[in-house]
Amino acid sequence: MSENVQPQNKMGTAKMLPLIFSMALPAMFSMMVQALYNIVDTYFVSQVSEKAMAAVSLAFPIQNLQIAFAVGTAVGVTSLISRRLGEGRKAEAESAASHGIVLGLCTAAVFAVYGAFFTTPFFKMFESDPEIVLMGDQYISVCCIFSFGSFVVVMLEKILQATGNMLWPMIFQLVGALINIALDPVFIFGYFGLPAMGVTGAAIATVGGQIISMIFAAIVFAARPHAISISFKGFRPRWETIKNIYAVGLPAIVMQAIGTVMNMAMNGILSGFSTAAYTVFGLYFKLQSFVFMPVFGLTQGLLPIMGFNYGARNKKRLMQALSHGCLIALFIMLAGMLAFLLLPDKLLSIFNASDELLYIGVPALRTICTCFIFAALGIVSSTLFQAVGRGTYSLIVSIMRQLAVLVPSAWLLSRIFGEVNAVWWAFPVAETVSLLVSVFFFMRLYTREIKSLDKNGAAQ
Repeated sequence: MSENVQPQNKMGTAKMLPLIFSMALPAMFSMMVQALYNIVDTYFVSQVSEKAMAAVSLAFPIQNLQIAFAVGTAVGVTSLISRRLGEGRKAEAESAASHGIVLGLCTAAVFAVYGAFFTTPFFKMFESDPEIVLMGDQYISVCCIFSFGSFVVVMLEKILQATGNMLWPMIFQLVGALINIALDPVFIFGYFGLPAMGVTGAAIATVGGQIISMIFAAIVFAARPHAISISFKGFRPRWETIKNIYAVGLPAIVMQAIGTVMNMAMNGILSGFSTAAYTVFGLYFKLQSFVFMPVFGLTQGLLPIMGFNYGARNKKRLMQALSHGCLIALFIMLAGMLAFLLLPDKLLSIFNASDELLYIGVPALRTICTCFIFAALGIVSSTLFQAVGRGTYSLIVSIMRQLAVLVPSAWLLSRIFGEVNAVWWAFPVAETVSLLVSVFFFMRLYTREIKSLDKNGAAQ
């Protein structure tokens, strides 16, 4: 193979299960820390008031949209870099990395404008309480205006992951999450002479952790050698590179942004019952991050392995990565499902839950968690689609999971039964349908492309 890609040979030659663990465990660990941050952040906010917790729950769709653009674009960059490295085209991989940073900063600028001028109408769509609206507006404005740290550090993480380097991305995420956790009580409650800023303080802690993590990541990139380098000397955008990035990145963005639409729609349905109903929905997403984040970390390790071996035309290793990934994801999701079934009241009590929140939340967690097993297979399948450059398949599956089936089912169940507990059954219905669609797309992909890959891979 080309001398340029020798450092990445492990993705084409190492034993598959140890390779997956070596690449996925750092990401899984860092994602668990990120999940812990989500819990701790919400815990501190819950100590301010239940209205503060409701405001942050309403803000979640906008935060999710921000993450969708950051991660979605970075997934497109990751997929392109890993495929080009597998093909031995290092210069094009480095060009993709440089383009990714520029695209991330441009997107952050758009969010900054939104955060400065257009946040209040969003909260008034769902809530008439002026105190909740004000707190939500203050929180999300800070998160959007200073979002550049998040966009840049996510891109740097994904660039390294595309080369098989999973250690530094883990450290970047750890730095951001731990600083965020440390700053939360300082700004929320007002320590060291600072005023107590409530939910605004939570937002400042969030962006502070992101910006410090970005600075740290930039220093590491500049000071240490890596498999690929980033240079902006004489940089000019290449539309072919941008097109290739968004061929996977745009479906990934839309796929995650659908979560924003879903959250808004579900908040609209649940707000018809009570403020506590949509607050429980927000708390569920915080809690399920402990289950889903490790699986997402697993896919961060799987994506470059799958992309590399697809580019190298190694069918056997591509399928090994898929089967091992499915088994690991199933194990994680089963453990999470058992926790939600057996300990829902204990999980909700972390957030100082009132009797009303417990009354609605306990059956909610027990019902929704029944879809976790189906979700495990769907998430790993979507990773395969992204790795081989078929991001549209992932997009369609995500639309089925989070919009086309989930929201109409939730609306119909709320109308037919007239109680909030019926709404939660929309989740297992949507996951079942989307899994069937995933199986169809996989069989289509296997028949048309994977089946014809060289059995022994590319020549070494």
